[in-house]
Amino acid sequence: MSRYVATRAIRGSNALVTEAEFMLRKALAEKGPDTPVAFPNTAYYLPLIFGMTGQQVETIGQLGPVLEHARELLHPIPAGRHWTPYLGETLDSGMATLLAAETIEAIRFVYGLQPEPMPGFHLAGGTAFTSPDAGNGNGGSSNGKSDGHLNGPIDDIQLRSWGIQLVDGRMPGFAAIVGAAKSNEVAVKIVRELQRRNILCFLSGNVNGRSIIHQLTEEGVELGYDTYTVPFGTDTLSAVYALGFAVRSALTFGGMKGGMARDILLYNKHRVFAFVLALGEVDDLKYAAAAGAISFGFPVIADTIIPEILPTGVTTYEHVVSMPFNEIDGKDDLERAERLVQKCIEVRGVKVRVADVPVPVPYGSAFEGEVVRKTDMRIEFGGKNSRCFEYLTMAGLDDIVDGKVEIVGPGMEGVEAQGCLDMGIVVQVAGRAMQQDFEPVLERQIHYFVNGASGIQHIGQRDIAWIRISSAAADKGFNLEHFGKILHARFHADFGAIVDKVQITIYTDPDQLAAWLARAREAYDYRNKRLADLTDHAVDEFYSCTLCQSFAPNHVCIVSPERLGLCGAYNWLDCKASYSINPTGPNQPIKLGNVVDALKGYWSGTNDYAKQGSHGVVSEVAMYSIMENPMTACGCFECIVMLVPEANGVMVVSREDTTMTPAGMTFSTLAGIAGGGMQTPGVMGVGKYYLVSPKFIKADGGFKRIVWMSGYLKDSMADELQAVAIREGDPDLISRIADGSNATTVDELLAWMEEHNHPALVMDPIF
Repeated sequence: MSRYVATRAIRGSNALVTEAEFMLRKALAEKGPDTPVAFPNTAYYLPLIFGMTGQQVETIGQLGPVLEHARELLHPIPAGRHWTPYLGETLDSGMATLLAAETIEAIRFVYGLQPEPMPGFHLAGGTAFTSPDAGNGNGGSSNGKSDGHLNGPIDDIQLRSWGIQLVDGRMPGFAAIVGAAKSNEVAVKIVRELQRRNILCFLSGNVNGRSIIHQLTEEGVELGYDTYTVPFGTDTLSAVYALGFAVRSALTFGGMKGGMARDILLYNKHRVFAFVLALGEVDDLKYAAAAGAISFGFPVIADTIIPEILPTGVTTYEHVVSMPFNEIDGKDDLERAERLVQKCIEVRGVKVRVADVPVPVPYGSAFEGEVVRKTDMRIEFGGKNSRCFEYLTMAGLDDIVDGKVEIVGPGMEGVEAQGCLDMGIVVQVAGRAMQQDFEPVLERQIHYFVNGASGIQHIGQRDIAWIRISSAAADKGFNLEHFGKILHARFHADFGAIVDKVQITIYTDPDQLAAWLARAREAYDYRNKRLADLTDHAVDEFYSCTLCQSFAPNHVCIVSPERLGLCGAYNWLDCKASYSINPTGPNQPIKLGNVVDALKGYWSGTNDYAKQGSHGVVSEVAMYSIMENPMTACGCFECIVMLVPEANGVMVVSREDTTMTPAGMTFSTLAGIAGGGMQTPGVMGVGKYYLVSPKFIKADGGFKRIVWMSGYLKDSMADELQAVAIREGDPDLISRIADGSNATTVDELLAWMEEHNHPALVMDPIF
């Protein structure tokens, strides 16, 4: 262990704890000990403090013991004459730094200094999309941040919405980038290389007042949740939000509890693939913060000359790596930046999948949520002013030519800027292992594949698709043919086990487009009827989904035709296709065996698998009950269903809902009960479309048991919910269900139910 590194880190930690103590004394005097402190939209109090110490800090006065503990962790600066290993002392000081940093950031929230103001800064979208032309200035996003402020701590909602990407490998890890790059061009190249690999970027810190956030903003790089580039703040302290994110990952997906410091640190070392990239001069505070990151198993890579720390077991490989930027082999700075990113990935051992897609714009999952506003648009297909559809169908191996992309009709060149054009994308696939059931599964992937191109926005599916190409993408040469090139490359890369040939035809000719649209609609109708007939009792096997075990080791999903995965991303057909693609992968067939209880949803095969898949933690799973042995959840569920005993029913809370519920808890707080692979009768995480299944908590009374529902669900699923009400024989049922606009307490809920004659009032007791 380097004495130089230890000296700098311990000195920086001592200084920061002293600063935090001063700020706390000031806040106590000016605001008082009972003033609330919190990070917005998180159920984990101040998450790093909660995770490492178990202290549930809710007021300024409760920060005192935190800093007392941080002071106890400090060590004297190493003497110049006597060498000792220093590693333990340095790591202790690193943890003290993080406790002090989170304390300071919490106090800054009290004074309105967080999220950090940055005049003229625009933070791009969030987790929900309304319209790219919405008047709120951020693409209709719902991340709760406004123009002129950086991000601050990440919402629990966003953490959970990223959950499925974290667990299925699409988002293989995150990079905490601190400081400023050699130049704006190098900053952009570093971030683009990370985005191309779908690695989440957390941005913070500065060098002499200049931050990578400034550099990217000046170059027009869109920052925000949508593009995997989250700007926390322009000082080093804001890097604590990245480590708070790591703590919350363990609490959310790993079933950890506050105070389980060792378990949380080990969880992050083995399951959260993250690293710190320090750009520019490293001062005492950065050394101290880096020591805190190393405690999590996250290595630090610097682009300057600093002493290296070789492996000791705290991180998987090297602890600190020095890679002076100007000494990196490469013909120019951009190539050096690319190799710097490659080194970071190598040191942390991040497993990256990069599809080679021949398009003239950057490509990767990091661009999937990108919004193209009308003012930035070159052309659109679909939406209010034109028609766009997409259709995937099987073909014979001899009937198509692999890689053929044909444009039938005029191209986009003759359309005026910001104009529109009708378009149909027809994908024909052939393969010996291809099945007709896989057509809708593959067709849904068009959305994700097309959205991966920077400057391209794709919304919807089937005959309500809506695509925009930005002027920037068009200027780089993106045209209609590139849609075909993307689809050809990605279908082979992702579905090569069942797809041998892919041919794409893009129709803009009005007559041909109309003919293919009619054919596509016939197929859509057939699939709808086919899916309606696909019931749990019409098959002899369900499927497991263990994707989330990378984060929640004892959780297992059992996916049936009438119960999709709790993340909402995988249904029975998806799992069937996945098994065909990868017979040893996360989706395995579960032979149902003997029926144990048809009403509650017990089979001998599902019970056996539940015990095996959960490593003995869960012995039985009732597929159709919330009250008896409900299915477990990892943490990336779309909704939480929870018993409201006084109402003889259940409430359904959407992940997008940040308001108070009749249970006296928000979604984020409830999620701590429902997630982590725990089996809790009366609480269950589900995919939102399970709500409309005939098997939804069938053993407990079904859909009529819903007495309260998030307004977001009522609005976004209005047609589907109304169809269920009609199926249940009560067309007015949805209007009898309360939401946050008319009931936020149990008393208000009961009054609403009485006034509107909710059927749960006369149903048999639910327990």
